[in-house]
Amino acid sequence: MTTPDATLDPQSGRASMRVILIASAAALGGFLFGFDTAVINGAVDALRQSFGLSATLTGFAVSCALLGSALGAWYAGRLADRLGRVRTMQVAALLLAAGALGAGLAGSVVSLIIWRVIAGIGVGIASVVAPAYIAEISPAAIRGRLGSLQQLAIVLGIFVALLSDAWLAGAAGGASRTIWLGLDAWRWMFVAGVIPAVVYGGLALAVPESPRHLVAKGRSNDALGVLRKVLGVHDESALRQKLSDIENSLRGEHQPAWRDLRGGAGGLLPIVWVGIVLSIFQQFVGINVIFYYSSTLWHSVGFSESNAFAITVATSVVNVLVTLVAIALVDKIGRRPLLLIGSAGMAVTLAMMAWCFAEATGSGAALSLPAPWGPIALIAANLYVVFFGVSWGPVVWVLLGEMFPNRIRAMALAVAAAAQWLANFAITSSFPVMAQFSLPFSYGVYALFAVLSLVFVWRFVRETRGVELENMAS
Repeated sequence: MTTPDATLDPQSGRASMRVILIASAAALGGFLFGFDTAVINGAVDALRQSFGLSATLTGFAVSCALLGSALGAWYAGRLADRLGRVRTMQVAALLLAAGALGAGLAGSVVSLIIWRVIAGIGVGIASVVAPAYIAEISPAAIRGRLGSLQQLAIVLGIFVALLSDAWLAGAAGGASRTIWLGLDAWRWMFVAGVIPAVVYGGLALAVPESPRHLVAKGRSNDALGVLRKVLGVHDESALRQKLSDIENSLRGEHQPAWRDLRGGAGGLLPIVWVGIVLSIFQQFVGINVIFYYSSTLWHSVGFSESNAFAITVATSVVNVLVTLVAIALVDKIGRRPLLLIGSAGMAVTLAMMAWCFAEATGSGAALSLPAPWGPIALIAANLYVVFFGVSWGPVVWVLLGEMFPNRIRAMALAVAAAAQWLANFAITSSFPVMAQFSLPFSYGVYALFAVLSLVFVWRFVRETRGVELENMAS
């Protein structure tokens, strides 16, 4: 049961470009994911000043969207199975646009939190439906690269968010200063998210529904048409064999339900546990501390506000570039080797960051890194981003999109993504308090989780490169 090889067809080049464009449109949800979660980076200090927030409340204001994301991810699987992947993308776009506008106009921290949670629900939905959809419309030979478009879109969203934050703060003379229409620059940082949300919703109108969802809904002829377009194969017998493979993988299965995930000693199917733990480790290595707090962190250790913004933007550029490297490698050397390389590299660089901050002098606003520890910390932080960006960033999303059997894919992915968002919330909300206690301790904890992630991948994660979705077994 293999996908017909599009390279055998004279129209394969056109078909490959078509499927890349379709996958790219779906991956724009990842762009919104990255933009909406990272845009808070440039607004942290301004929010603290505008609303008089404590360290604990600052952490919650920064991370509250992640609770919404966990909620959105939890229900996204059922929504995607009921409405279809494409319609669910449109729902996510609507929530994201509303949340961005509401957060920008919020008159109190409570209002801000509510709108951030609404936007977070949209992010959570998009984080589930995009990788599932991309995996389901992609030929197996290039599924890893197309699945990595999700992470590329995420890091591009992070880059654009941080770049727009820096530009708005620079144009206004500071994030807390008024720039247009009587609104402070930090408010425009949120409002800017309306634009990609509207574009995402529009593109979702132009992409075809997942052939596996169409088969599940009894629309086999429509599914055959989609397969013909995305695979670029005009051999009807080969296409019908592929359609038969999908039908066989779904035949006799009832409407997906949460009980389908149950089994094994831990209460869930082993493959579901693997997805959950992968998601947790992706966050527990502390990557979003870099992308949510880096401007504040570098500012606190002696860099000017403008230089802190510039460093953060440069780090996001590094993240984009190494994600391109991951896309080139994921279908050549496989998912598992990349994860192992990334875990080892992150453990070393995080330990180096802990060592650097152990040499810091002062505390709170007076904290500083004496020479040469400041530059070494910067190099270690960017090398850490390199190892994450080439491995755990894109590869986890690729695995979550493809590792589950057809009948439980959307719902299992929803559970894993919800766990990821909750882990993200735990790390993000706890960092301000942990940083006040001890930065070396904080980065030491993240280094420990990087080591544990290596052990977990070595022991429990199996390679999925080149395996057909219809052959994924629980």
